Amino acid sequence: MPAVPAITLNNGVEIPQLGFGTFQIPPEDTRETTLAALEAGYRHIDTAQMYGNEKEVGQAVHDSGLDRADIFVTSKLDNDAHAYDDALQAFEGTMEKVGLDYLDLFLIHWPLPDKGDFVETWKALEEIYRSGRVKAIGVSNFQPNHVRRLLDNSVVVPAVNQIEVHPYLTQDAVRSFGAEHGIATEAWSPIAQGKVLDDPTLVRIAERVGKSTAQVTLRWHLQRGDIVFPKSVTLRRIEENFDLFDFELTEGDIGEISALNRDERTGFDPDRFNG
Repeated sequence: MPAVPAITLNNGVEIPQLGFGTFQIPPEDTRETTLAALEAGYRHIDTAQMYGNEKEVGQAVHDSGLDRADIFVTSKLDNDAHAYDDALQAFEGTMEKVGLDYLDLFLIHWPLPDKGDFVETWKALEEIYRSGRVKAIGVSNFQPNHVRRLLDNSVVVPAVNQIEVHPYLTQDAVRSFGAEHGIATEAWSPIAQGKVLDDPTLVRIAERVGKSTAQVTLRWHLQRGDIVFPKSVTLRRIEENFDLFDFELTEGDIGEISALNRDERTGFDPDRFNG
């Protein structure tokens, strides 16, 4: 089984660059699907309070027989818990559900710019981080202006920013801003919910390297240095999405795929979305 490359976050914590996402996986399917991913070789699992499946992710981690230290587990704060005390209480709820002694990463899921002060929310995450019950903290769906507010009004620099990234939304400005400040980029919706898979450029490259267009797209993410966690409930696809380490894209391939950018989102605009 190939070793997944790790990225060292700004506080020294290592995160596997390829993980398994659990968005939209029903709770009743999450344990078995996550166990299948762990069996396939994934050691990084991404969940969130709003996904409703934290408990089942925790069960899979416990039932896998793997050492807890060998599995990187992320969750994210729900949008209705941005007040300081609410955030602390919501984190306690997550820990009760997952049944683990600690999380590896905990994120603010959305900035919600018109719905409250996410700087206050971040201060709650800083307190959680100081407690040692989470190895790293970060944000999700934050634009550079949101991150700048945090940097100007807090102590801990976010370890990651989890944002929508795929060939039709390359997010170069957000990724560059993160890199300048030591914030790693995590890519959600890495294949644009399947919208990129029939793209002629990806089809041509995939045919040349003998891989699927999904594998080529995920390899593009990895070679650009982003952390990525594809989601599937199908065992064949779970295994296929992990099979990314026996080929490389050329610099020309990377450039061609990046040139597909349309600034086209599949999800909400973080500057406008308020939960």
